[in-house]
Amino acid sequence: MDLGRGLGHLTYSTLVHPGDTWDEMWHSLITYVPEVKRRFCPDKPFGVSLRLSGKSAERLTAEPKERTKLKDFLAANNMYLYTVNAFPQGSFKGERVKEQVYEPDWRSDARAIYTMQVADILAEVAAPGINPSIQSPPCGFKPRVTGPEVVDAYTRQVLRVIAHLVKLEEKTGRTVTLALEPEPFCFMEVTSEAVDYFTQELYAEKSAETLAKATGLSVAKAAMALRKHLGLVYDICHQAVEFEDISASLAALVKAGIPIFKLQEAAALRTPVVTQELVDALTPFADTVYLTQTVEKRDGKLTRYLNLEDAFAAWKKDPGPREWRTHFHVPVFLDDLGMFKTTRFAIEEALRFHKATPVSTQLEIETYTWDVLPANLKTGDINDYVVRELEWVQGQLA
Repeated sequence: MDLGRGLGHLTYSTLVHPGDTWDEMWHSLITYVPEVKRRFCPDKPFGVSLRLSGKSAERLTAEPKERTKLKDFLAANNMYLYTVNAFPQGSFKGERVKEQVYEPDWRSDARAIYTMQVADILAEVAAPGINPSIQSPPCGFKPRVTGPEVVDAYTRQVLRVIAHLVKLEEKTGRTVTLALEPEPFCFMEVTSEAVDYFTQELYAEKSAETLAKATGLSVAKAAMALRKHLGLVYDICHQAVEFEDISASLAALVKAGIPIFKLQEAAALRTPVVTQELVDALTPFADTVYLTQTVEKRDGKLTRYLNLEDAFAAWKKDPGPREWRTHFHVPVFLDDLGMFKTTRFAIEEALRFHKATPVSTQLEIETYTWDVLPANLKTGDINDYVVRELEWVQGQLA
Protein backbone atom coordinates (compact mmCIF):
# COMPACT_ATOMS: atom_id res chain seq x y z
CA MET A 1 0.00 0.00 0.00
CA ASP A 2 1.22 3.48 -0.84
CA LEU A 3 1.52 5.25 2.52
CA GLY A 4 1.53 8.69 0.90
CA ARG A 5 3.51 11.73 2.06
CA GLY A 6 6.61 10.34 0.34
CA LEU A 7 6.89 7.50 2.87
CA GLY A 8 6.80 4.75 0.27
CA HIS A 9 4.96 1.47 -0.21
CA LEU A 10 4.34 -0.91 2.69
CA THR A 11 3.77 -4.66 2.54
CA TYR A 12 4.96 -7.88 4.17
CA SER A 13 7.30 -10.56 2.89
CA THR A 14 5.65 -13.70 1.53
CA LEU A 15 8.81 -15.49 2.66
CA VAL A 16 6.71 -16.22 5.75
CA HIS A 17 4.57 -18.62 3.69
CA PRO A 18 5.47 -21.93 2.03
CA GLY A 19 7.09 -21.10 -1.31
CA ASP A 20 10.01 -23.32 -2.21
CA THR A 21 8.38 -24.14 -5.56
CA TRP A 22 6.15 -22.04 -7.80
CA ASP A 23 3.14 -24.24 -7.03
CA GLU A 24 3.69 -23.67 -3.30
CA MET A 25 4.18 -19.94 -3.77
CA TRP A 26 1.12 -19.64 -5.97
CA HIS A 27 -1.00 -21.45 -3.38
CA SER A 28 0.34 -19.16 -0.63
CA LEU A 29 -0.26 -16.09 -2.78
CA ILE A 30 -3.89 -16.85 -3.53
CA THR A 31 -4.64 -18.22 -0.06
CA TYR A 32 -3.17 -15.65 2.34
CA VAL A 33 -2.51 -12.36 0.58
CA PRO A 34 -6.12 -11.56 -0.45
CA GLU A 35 -7.26 -12.07 3.14
CA VAL A 36 -4.50 -9.81 4.47
CA LYS A 37 -5.48 -7.16 1.92
CA ARG A 38 -9.17 -7.47 2.81
CA ARG A 39 -8.41 -6.75 6.44
CA PHE A 40 -5.61 -4.20 6.06
CA CYS A 41 -6.53 -2.08 3.04
CA PRO A 42 -9.77 -3.30 1.45
CA ASP A 43 -10.33 -0.17 -0.63
CA LYS A 44 -6.78 0.58 -1.76
CA PRO A 45 -4.27 -1.20 -3.99
CA PHE A 46 -2.09 -3.55 -1.97
CA GLY A 47 1.59 -3.99 -2.77
CA VAL A 48 3.03 -7.49 -2.91
CA SER A 49 6.48 -8.80 -2.05
CA LEU A 50 6.88 -12.12 -3.81
CA ARG A 51 9.31 -14.82 -2.75
CA LEU A 52 10.76 -16.46 -5.87
CA SER A 53 13.09 -19.41 -5.37
CA GLY A 54 15.41 -20.62 -8.08
CA LYS A 55 12.87 -23.27 -9.07
CA SER A 56 10.09 -20.66 -9.26
CA ALA A 57 12.20 -18.31 -11.38
CA GLU A 58 13.00 -21.12 -13.80
CA ARG A 59 9.33 -22.07 -14.05
CA LEU A 60 8.12 -18.52 -14.66
CA THR A 61 10.89 -17.93 -17.18
CA ALA A 62 10.00 -21.06 -19.13
CA GLU A 63 6.20 -20.70 -19.00
CA PRO A 64 4.73 -17.38 -20.20
CA LYS A 65 1.24 -18.57 -19.24
CA GLU A 66 2.31 -18.63 -15.58
CA ARG A 67 3.51 -15.04 -15.80
CA THR A 68 0.19 -14.09 -17.41
CA LYS A 69 -1.67 -15.93 -14.66
CA LEU A 70 0.27 -13.96 -12.05
CA LYS A 71 -0.41 -10.61 -13.74
CA ASP A 72 -4.11 -11.42 -14.12
CA PHE A 73 -4.40 -12.44 -10.45
CA LEU A 74 -2.77 -9.22 -9.24
CA ALA A 75 -4.98 -7.06 -11.46
CA ALA A 76 -8.17 -8.89 -10.48
CA ASN A 77 -7.43 -8.45 -6.78
CA ASN A 78 -6.28 -4.79 -6.87
CA MET A 79 -2.71 -5.77 -6.02
CA TYR A 80 0.63 -4.77 -7.49
CA LEU A 81 4.08 -6.36 -7.36
CA TYR A 82 7.00 -4.12 -6.41
CA THR A 83 9.67 -6.36 -4.94
CA VAL A 84 10.93 -9.95 -5.05
CA ASN A 85 12.80 -11.77 -2.31
CA ALA A 86 15.51 -13.63 -4.21
CA PHE A 87 17.75 -14.10 -1.17
CA PRO A 88 17.26 -17.85 -0.60
CA GLN A 89 17.69 -19.46 -4.00
CA GLY A 90 17.08 -22.94 -2.64
CA SER A 91 14.72 -24.42 -0.07
CA PHE A 92 13.78 -22.30 2.94
CA LYS A 93 10.95 -24.12 4.71
CA GLY A 94 10.75 -27.40 6.55
CA GLU A 95 14.38 -28.52 6.28
CA ARG A 96 17.78 -27.45 7.62
CA VAL A 97 18.82 -24.18 6.00
CA LYS A 98 21.50 -22.61 8.24
CA GLU A 99 24.44 -21.14 6.26
CA GLN A 100 23.24 -22.83 3.07
CA VAL A 101 20.80 -19.92 2.72
CA TYR A 102 23.66 -17.95 1.13
CA GLU A 103 24.36 -20.60 -1.50
CA PRO A 104 24.98 -20.35 -4.35
CA ASP A 105 26.78 -17.17 -3.35
CA TRP A 106 27.63 -14.16 -5.50
CA ARG A 107 30.85 -15.61 -6.90
CA SER A 108 28.79 -18.12 -8.93
CA ASP A 109 27.23 -18.07 -12.37
CA ALA A 110 24.17 -19.73 -10.85
CA ARG A 111 23.43 -16.74 -8.56
CA ALA A 112 23.85 -14.27 -11.41
CA ILE A 113 21.66 -16.23 -13.85
CA TYR A 114 18.91 -16.68 -11.24
CA THR A 115 18.95 -12.97 -10.40
CA MET A 116 18.71 -12.01 -14.07
CA GLN A 117 15.73 -14.33 -14.48
CA VAL A 118 14.01 -12.60 -11.56
CA ALA A 119 14.77 -9.21 -13.12
CA ASP A 120 13.15 -10.23 -16.40
CA ILE A 121 10.05 -11.44 -14.54
CA LEU A 122 9.80 -8.19 -12.58
CA ALA A 123 10.18 -6.08 -15.71
CA GLU A 124 7.15 -7.83 -17.16
CA VAL A 125 4.94 -8.27 -14.10
CA ALA A 126 5.70 -5.40 -11.69
CA ALA A 127 3.41 -2.40 -11.50
CA PRO A 128 4.03 0.50 -13.91
CA GLY A 129 5.55 3.59 -12.36
CA ILE A 130 7.51 1.62 -9.75
CA ASN A 131 11.16 0.62 -9.90
CA PRO A 132 10.92 -2.93 -8.55
CA SER A 133 13.69 -4.31 -6.36
CA ILE A 134 15.40 -7.67 -6.05
CA GLN A 135 16.46 -8.59 -2.53
CA SER A 136 19.69 -10.60 -2.53
CA PRO A 137 22.37 -11.86 -0.10
CA PRO A 138 25.33 -9.69 0.97
CA CYS A 139 27.56 -11.61 -1.45
CA GLY A 140 28.37 -14.59 0.75
CA PHE A 141 29.05 -16.25 4.09
CA LYS A 142 31.99 -14.48 5.77
CA PRO A 143 33.94 -17.64 6.75
CA ARG A 144 34.04 -18.55 3.05
CA VAL A 145 35.68 -15.25 2.05
CA THR A 146 39.17 -16.69 1.97
CA GLY A 147 40.94 -13.96 0.02
CA PRO A 148 40.65 -10.97 -2.34
CA GLU A 149 39.96 -13.28 -5.27
CA VAL A 150 36.62 -14.16 -3.68
CA VAL A 151 35.67 -10.48 -3.40
CA ASP A 152 36.75 -9.92 -6.99
CA ALA A 153 34.47 -12.76 -8.08
CA TYR A 154 31.56 -11.22 -6.14
CA THR A 155 32.12 -7.91 -7.87
CA ARG A 156 32.44 -9.45 -11.30
CA GLN A 157 29.12 -11.29 -11.04
CA VAL A 158 27.28 -8.32 -9.53
CA LEU A 159 28.48 -6.10 -12.39
CA ARG A 160 27.35 -8.76 -14.85
CA VAL A 161 23.84 -8.50 -13.42
CA ILE A 162 23.90 -4.69 -13.42
CA ALA A 163 24.85 -4.79 -17.12
CA HIS A 164 21.77 -6.96 -17.66
CA LEU A 165 19.61 -4.48 -15.76
CA VAL A 166 20.91 -1.61 -17.89
CA LYS A 167 20.10 -3.48 -21.10
CA LEU A 168 16.73 -4.54 -19.69
CA GLU A 169 15.86 -0.89 -19.09
CA GLU A 170 16.88 0.00 -22.63
CA LYS A 171 14.67 -2.80 -23.97
CA THR A 172 11.59 -2.44 -21.74
CA GLY A 173 11.76 1.00 -20.17
CA ARG A 174 11.61 -0.62 -16.73
CA THR A 175 14.20 0.18 -14.06
CA VAL A 176 14.81 -2.93 -11.95
CA THR A 177 17.15 -2.57 -8.98
CA LEU A 178 19.43 -5.02 -7.19
CA ALA A 179 19.49 -4.67 -3.41
CA LEU A 180 22.14 -6.53 -1.40
CA GLU A 181 21.24 -7.14 2.24
CA PRO A 182 23.88 -6.93 5.02
CA GLU A 183 23.50 -9.69 7.59
CA PRO A 184 25.46 -11.01 10.60
CA PHE A 185 28.31 -13.38 9.69
CA CYS A 186 28.27 -12.31 6.05
CA PHE A 187 30.79 -10.50 3.86
CA MET A 188 28.81 -7.31 4.42
CA GLU A 189 27.77 -7.42 8.04
CA VAL A 190 28.03 -3.99 9.66
CA THR A 191 27.25 -0.69 7.96
CA SER A 192 30.90 0.33 7.64
CA GLU A 193 31.63 -2.86 5.66
CA ALA A 194 28.77 -2.11 3.29
CA VAL A 195 29.96 1.47 2.79
CA ASP A 196 33.51 0.30 2.15
CA TYR A 197 32.51 -2.35 -0.40
CA PHE A 198 30.20 -0.05 -2.31
CA THR A 199 32.45 2.99 -2.36
CA GLN A 200 35.78 1.20 -2.85
CA GLU A 201 34.65 -1.59 -5.18
CA LEU A 202 31.14 -1.50 -6.63
CA TYR A 203 31.01 2.26 -7.25
CA ALA A 204 34.73 2.59 -8.01
CA GLU A 205 35.95 3.91 -11.35
CA LYS A 206 37.21 0.45 -12.35
CA SER A 207 33.67 -0.92 -11.92
CA ALA A 208 32.24 1.92 -13.99
CA GLU A 209 34.79 1.13 -16.70
CA THR A 210 33.82 -2.56 -16.62
CA LEU A 211 30.13 -1.70 -16.88
CA ALA A 212 30.81 0.75 -19.71
CA LYS A 213 32.52 -1.98 -21.74
CA ALA A 214 29.65 -4.38 -21.11
CA THR A 215 26.88 -1.94 -22.02
CA GLY A 216 28.33 0.59 -24.46
CA LEU A 217 27.68 3.42 -22.02
CA SER A 218 30.24 6.11 -21.40
CA VAL A 219 32.18 5.68 -18.15
CA ALA A 220 30.36 8.68 -16.67
CA LYS A 221 26.94 7.24 -17.53
CA ALA A 222 28.02 3.80 -16.31
CA ALA A 223 28.93 5.34 -12.95
CA MET A 224 25.45 6.85 -12.77
CA ALA A 225 23.87 3.52 -13.75
CA LEU A 226 25.67 1.75 -10.92
CA ARG A 227 24.09 4.04 -8.34
CA LYS A 228 20.72 3.85 -10.09
CA HIS A 229 20.50 0.06 -10.21
CA LEU A 230 22.62 -1.10 -7.27
CA GLY A 231 21.97 -0.48 -3.59
CA LEU A 232 20.94 -2.11 -0.33
CA VAL A 233 18.16 -3.74 1.58
CA TYR A 234 18.39 -2.33 5.10
CA ASP A 235 17.06 -4.92 7.54
CA ILE A 236 16.68 -3.11 10.85
CA CYS A 237 16.87 -6.39 12.78
CA HIS A 238 20.31 -7.22 11.39
CA GLN A 239 21.87 -3.91 12.32
CA ALA A 240 20.22 -3.97 15.76
CA VAL A 241 21.74 -7.41 16.38
CA GLU A 242 25.11 -5.79 15.63
CA PHE A 243 24.45 -3.18 18.37
CA GLU A 244 24.59 -0.41 15.75
CA ASP A 245 23.20 3.07 16.33
CA ILE A 246 20.39 2.90 13.77
CA SER A 247 20.15 6.62 13.06
CA ALA A 248 23.92 6.90 12.62
CA SER A 249 23.91 3.82 10.39
CA LEU A 250 21.20 5.20 8.12
CA ALA A 251 22.89 8.60 8.02
CA ALA A 252 26.19 6.98 6.98
CA LEU A 253 24.50 5.26 4.04
CA VAL A 254 22.79 8.49 2.99
CA LYS A 255 26.10 10.37 3.22
CA ALA A 256 27.83 7.72 1.11
CA GLY A 257 25.12 7.98 -1.54
CA ILE A 258 24.15 4.32 -1.27
CA PRO A 259 20.44 3.95 -2.04
CA ILE A 260 18.29 1.92 0.32
CA PHE A 261 15.97 0.25 -2.14
CA LYS A 262 14.07 -1.51 0.63
CA LEU A 263 13.73 -0.70 4.34
CA GLN A 264 12.81 -3.87 6.19
CA GLU A 265 10.98 -3.75 9.49
CA ALA A 266 12.10 -6.75 11.51
CA ALA A 267 12.81 -7.29 15.21
CA ALA A 268 15.37 -9.55 16.86
CA LEU A 269 15.33 -11.47 20.11
CA ARG A 270 17.08 -9.60 22.94
CA THR A 271 18.31 -10.93 26.28
CA PRO A 272 19.37 -7.80 28.23
CA VAL A 273 20.94 -9.68 31.16
CA VAL A 274 21.84 -13.31 30.57
CA THR A 275 21.21 -15.76 33.41
CA GLN A 276 21.17 -19.57 33.52
CA GLU A 277 17.38 -19.49 33.74
CA LEU A 278 17.24 -17.47 30.53
CA VAL A 279 19.81 -19.68 28.80
CA ASP A 280 17.54 -22.65 29.56
CA ALA A 281 14.49 -20.75 28.28
CA LEU A 282 16.28 -19.85 25.03
CA THR A 283 16.58 -23.49 23.98
CA PRO A 284 13.36 -23.50 21.86
CA PHE A 285 14.74 -20.57 19.85
CA ALA A 286 17.97 -22.46 19.18
CA ASP A 287 16.21 -25.56 17.89
CA THR A 288 15.42 -24.24 14.41
CA VAL A 289 16.39 -24.80 10.78
CA TYR A 290 17.70 -21.24 10.50
CA LEU A 291 20.92 -19.63 11.68
CA THR A 292 20.60 -17.89 15.04
CA GLN A 293 23.57 -15.51 14.83
CA THR A 294 24.08 -13.98 18.26
CA VAL A 295 26.11 -10.92 19.19
CA GLU A 296 27.19 -10.59 22.80
CA LYS A 297 28.03 -7.33 24.54
CA ARG A 298 30.09 -7.79 27.67
CA ASP A 299 32.07 -5.05 29.38
CA GLY A 300 31.71 -2.95 26.24
CA LYS A 301 33.18 -5.66 23.99
CA LEU A 302 31.26 -7.40 21.20
CA THR A 303 31.66 -11.14 20.57
CA ARG A 304 29.91 -12.87 17.68
CA TYR A 305 28.53 -16.43 17.67
CA LEU A 306 27.19 -18.18 14.60
CA ASN A 307 24.38 -19.86 16.55
CA LEU A 308 22.79 -19.63 19.98
CA GLU A 309 24.35 -22.99 20.86
CA ASP A 310 27.80 -21.38 20.53
CA ALA A 311 26.74 -18.59 22.89
CA PHE A 312 25.42 -21.20 25.32
CA ALA A 313 28.80 -22.97 25.30
CA ALA A 314 30.65 -19.72 25.99
CA TRP A 315 28.29 -18.94 28.86
CA LYS A 316 28.77 -22.40 30.38
CA LYS A 317 32.53 -21.99 30.26
CA ASP A 318 32.53 -18.46 31.70
CA PRO A 319 29.23 -17.18 33.19
CA GLY A 320 28.84 -13.50 33.92
CA PRO A 321 26.80 -10.39 33.10
CA ARG A 322 26.28 -9.78 29.36
CA GLU A 323 23.61 -8.92 26.81
CA TRP A 324 22.72 -11.11 23.83
CA ARG A 325 20.97 -10.06 20.64
CA THR A 326 19.95 -12.96 18.44
CA HIS A 327 19.01 -13.08 14.75
CA PHE A 328 15.63 -14.65 15.28
CA HIS A 329 12.83 -12.59 13.79
CA VAL A 330 10.01 -12.00 16.27
CA PRO A 331 6.74 -10.05 15.85
CA VAL A 332 7.51 -6.39 15.24
CA PHE A 333 4.68 -5.14 17.44
CA LEU A 334 6.12 -6.80 20.57
CA ASP A 335 8.72 -5.27 22.86
CA ASP A 336 8.28 -7.70 25.73
CA LEU A 337 8.31 -11.48 25.24
CA GLY A 338 7.88 -12.30 28.90
CA MET A 339 11.31 -13.56 29.89
CA PHE A 340 12.90 -11.81 26.92
CA LYS A 341 12.83 -8.48 25.12
CA THR A 342 13.06 -7.54 21.44
CA THR A 343 14.80 -4.89 19.37
CA ARG A 344 11.52 -3.18 18.52
CA PHE A 345 13.10 0.06 19.73
CA ALA A 346 15.40 -0.08 16.68
CA ILE A 347 12.43 -0.22 14.32
CA GLU A 348 10.88 2.75 16.10
CA GLU A 349 14.13 4.67 15.70
CA ALA A 350 14.46 3.79 12.02
CA LEU A 351 10.88 4.78 11.28
CA ARG A 352 11.34 8.10 13.08
CA PHE A 353 14.39 8.73 10.89
CA HIS A 354 12.45 7.69 7.77
CA LYS A 355 9.46 9.81 8.72
CA ALA A 356 11.65 12.90 9.08
CA THR A 357 13.86 12.15 6.06
CA PRO A 358 12.47 9.34 3.87
CA VAL A 359 15.28 6.95 2.93
CA SER A 360 13.38 4.40 0.84
CA THR A 361 10.33 4.11 -1.37
CA GLN A 362 9.80 0.48 -0.39
CA LEU A 363 9.03 -0.77 3.11
CA GLU A 364 8.50 -4.39 4.02
CA ILE A 365 7.90 -6.37 7.19
CA GLU A 366 9.95 -9.56 7.21
CA THR A 367 9.02 -11.87 10.07
CA TYR A 368 9.42 -15.16 8.25
CA THR A 369 9.68 -17.33 11.38
CA TRP A 370 5.97 -18.02 12.03
CA ASP A 371 6.48 -21.74 11.45
CA VAL A 372 9.27 -21.98 14.06
CA LEU A 373 8.05 -19.47 16.66
CA PRO A 374 7.49 -20.95 20.13
CA ALA A 375 3.78 -21.62 20.66
CA ASN A 376 3.43 -18.98 23.37
CA LEU A 377 4.24 -16.23 20.84
CA LYS A 378 1.51 -17.26 18.41
CA THR A 379 -1.90 -15.67 18.90
CA GLY A 380 -4.50 -16.27 16.23
CA ASP A 381 -3.59 -17.45 12.76
CA ILE A 382 -0.95 -16.25 10.30
CA ASN A 383 -3.32 -13.64 8.85
CA ASP A 384 -3.99 -12.15 12.29
CA TYR A 385 -0.28 -11.94 12.90
CA VAL A 386 0.58 -10.31 9.55
CA VAL A 387 -2.24 -7.76 9.73
CA ARG A 388 -1.28 -6.77 13.26
CA GLU A 389 2.32 -6.18 12.10
CA LEU A 390 1.20 -4.05 9.15
CA GLU A 391 -1.10 -1.98 11.34
CA TRP A 392 1.68 -1.42 13.88
CA VAL A 393 4.15 -0.15 11.29
CA GLN A 394 1.51 2.01 9.65
CA GLY A 395 0.72 3.47 13.06
CA GLN A 396 4.36 4.36 13.68
CA LEU A 397 4.35 6.42 10.49
CA ALA A 398 0.94 8.02 10.99
